[in-house]
Amino acid sequence: MTHILQSIGTALGWLAIVLAVFGIVYSVAAAIVFRRFFAGARPAPARTEAVTLLKPLYGAEPRLFDNLATFLTQDHAGPLQLVCGVQRADDPAIAVVEALKTAYPHADIELVIDPTIHGASGKLSNLINMDRAARHPFVVLSDSDIAVAPDYLAQLLATLDDPAVGAVTCIYSGRGDAGFWSRLVAAGVTYQFMLGVAFGVSNRLAAPCMGSTIALKRDTLDKIGGFQRFADVLADDYAIGEGVRALGLRVAVPPVLVTHACDETSLSQLWRHELRWGATVRDVAFWPYVGIVIGLPFPTALLAALYAPQFGLLLALAAAIARLVVVRNVDAAVGGRIAPLWMALLHDGLAFAVYIASFFVRSVDWRGATLKMKTDGRIVSASTEQQA
Repeated sequence: MTHILQSIGTALGWLAIVLAVFGIVYSVAAAIVFRRFFAGARPAPARTEAVTLLKPLYGAEPRLFDNLATFLTQDHAGPLQLVCGVQRADDPAIAVVEALKTAYPHADIELVIDPTIHGASGKLSNLINMDRAARHPFVVLSDSDIAVAPDYLAQLLATLDDPAVGAVTCIYSGRGDAGFWSRLVAAGVTYQFMLGVAFGVSNRLAAPCMGSTIALKRDTLDKIGGFQRFADVLADDYAIGEGVRALGLRVAVPPVLVTHACDETSLSQLWRHELRWGATVRDVAFWPYVGIVIGLPFPTALLAALYAPQFGLLLALAAAIARLVVVRNVDAAVGGRIAPLWMALLHDGLAFAVYIASFFVRSVDWRGATLKMKTDGRIVSASTEQQA
């Protein structure tokens, strides 16, 4: 038995060493690829198409007013409709939307308050209710915690000019709006997740479709079954992308960077949020998710140090330097510092713990509701399952 345990320990030690080495090389390469990806950004002139922006809301997040306002200050010459939706008449987000209407009296802003449930996903139920108010032939869906630059719509519409493109999605960086824990999440979003998406897209290893932005034509949305088709899907953004690709069209990822506002105020919120994200990606892209561990060379190097202390600590130092290269390159592309290096390394450690835990999760928390994950990628409410 002792021999078996020693063999397992040796295997795990060498695995940690290999992962750390590959992770160090990957980090440096990904930083270079990221810089080049956004170096390809080009200005786009204002457009005249009629566009509906869909914003499903839940609660008054920090800086919600400012985030929504960025969608009303676009360099756009055509009709622009902003449809916000909530499912409760007492939702604090309503006051934010009313303030937005006051601040922008000439803007076409519509608020939909509708508690109708269409499936297990509260977000999709909200979207289905909101979509009835949408009037224009171009639809842009984005999460409530997204902020954008003034040329955002122009860039999306220019990308949709390509007849082979059925939808457009955007890579996003993080911004901590609620203190330490939110800044820690922003570090992970920016220096790990965003880096990996840019690397995957640049090397045709990933085909994402993300809630940060999904822009498409109305007839494309109708052809994939509308939002109703995804009412019981946890990874609805990914599923929408799959629906578009099933039509023989691409989901394009232009070099357009948007901002994801992080509002976590505690370790438990961070853990629940990132565990839900990890379990979701695990179910829709299992083997690519297994491979994202190479984006965490610092914690794997520390694990290697348990097996080979001197070599492992050297690897940990090399990993920290590699992550510094990432931080410097990403900050340069984003145009400012998101978080210090030590915070990026701390998040790497937490992210590794979340990564391991995510393989054992079959239910997730979504804004207070517990959702049970099914093997086909669909979800059911835990309360509904218990009633059944």
